Amino acid sequence: MNIRFYNGRILAMDGDMEVRSGEVWIQGNRITYVGGTAGQDGRAVERGKDPRAWDREIDVEGNLIMPGFVNAHTHSAMTFLRSYADDLPLQEWLENQVFPMEAKLTGEDIYELSRLAILEYLTSGITSNFDMYFQPEMIARASIDCGFRTVMVSSLNNFTSSLDAMEEEYVKYNHYHELIRYHLGFHAEYTTSEELLKGVAALAEKYQAPVFTHNSETDREVKECIARHGKSPTAYLDSLGLFRYGGGGYHCVHMTDEDIRIFKDRGLAVVTNPGSNTKLSSGIARISDMLKEGVRLAVGTDGPASNNCLDMFREMFLVTGLAKLREGDASAVPAEEVLKMATSGGALAMGFTDCGCLAPGKLADLIIIDLKQPNMQPLNHIPKNLVYSGSKQNVKLTMVNGQILYEEGKFFVGADPEEIYGKANRIIKRMKV
Repeated sequence: MNIRFYNGRILAMDGDMEVRSGEVWIQGNRITYVGGTAGQDGRAVERGKDPRAWDREIDVEGNLIMPGFVNAHTHSAMTFLRSYADDLPLQEWLENQVFPMEAKLTGEDIYELSRLAILEYLTSGITSNFDMYFQPEMIARASIDCGFRTVMVSSLNNFTSSLDAMEEEYVKYNHYHELIRYHLGFHAEYTTSEELLKGVAALAEKYQAPVFTHNSETDREVKECIARHGKSPTAYLDSLGLFRYGGGGYHCVHMTDEDIRIFKDRGLAVVTNPGSNTKLSSGIARISDMLKEGVRLAVGTDGPASNNCLDMFREMFLVTGLAKLREGDASAVPAEEVLKMATSGGALAMGFTDCGCLAPGKLADLIIIDLKQPNMQPLNHIPKNLVYSGSKQNVKLTMVNGQILYEEGKFFVGADPEEIYGKANRIIKRMKV
């Protein structure tokens, strides 16, 4: 479809945080114009665009058009464990609650549970996610059927999948559908043997590909890795050659100065998950130090079993709020930096160079934020409002790949939300028996 958004405020995030008045044009799945009102900007005519040839023209009514948020770490299908196994430390939560229930999942379960997560992403203005879970075919199907953009990453470990399967998936899903990509990865150092890790490093070398994993999430994880290998997880994995072509780590809470240096030197991305880390009492990541050192940063919600909310607004506030508490400095990790982490930072971590900002030629992944609600007034500083007072209630519209999937509380994902909710409840009821 060709869509014209007009009479809006635009936060393009294409190099600065300036909010300008104007409009955004979409043709197919790409942005073709970002600028002043048609008829007042000569460039609109020079580009040969006919402002009358629209399938739809949307009056934004002075509200904000901006890039969609990127959820750079999640386990979407874990919606079935939302509020099921709470108030437990990470290792006990995983071993006694999560792993036994996950063993009961079917492929169709993962499909339905992933669709439920996608609905929640859309309400939070999330236009793409970085999903680590089982049965990638089901994840890909759910995303494609909903029209949602997903990058999948392997959760290889000693108990699931194999190197051969991961390589097959890597080749298949990087040539599968325009909404789907796939990265090499593994669950964590503590669940993956050195033999497997060396195999992952060999695949990374073969394809000159980045590698992603959970990293230094808890103090216990780090201490046990040092006891086994004499090195922190970051240093150990780097010594095996896993990060020669980049990649990143999820959580990265308990990082040493050396770890941060390795991430900077290797161009690795830290994907921070403050909501999950707070709920599981894993600790507060050194985001301020990483930001000062120039480490690439992104934001993820983690899964809906450990967070339990797939809400980028809450994550953004926690990123800056916890950093300020940790440093004892109210100026630490300013709102503008957090907004970058939640949009372009996540896009770059996932390997996207064609989204994360609003500019001609970029993918049409964008959202409209309702500024005409009490929590957004007065409009002293819109980017700070988004991080410090923004909420899911402010998301009016979510567009992915040029298609409107959520607008004014209604979903356009090819299925009735009530049907998706019903299936999710039947799945967990069956599993409790």
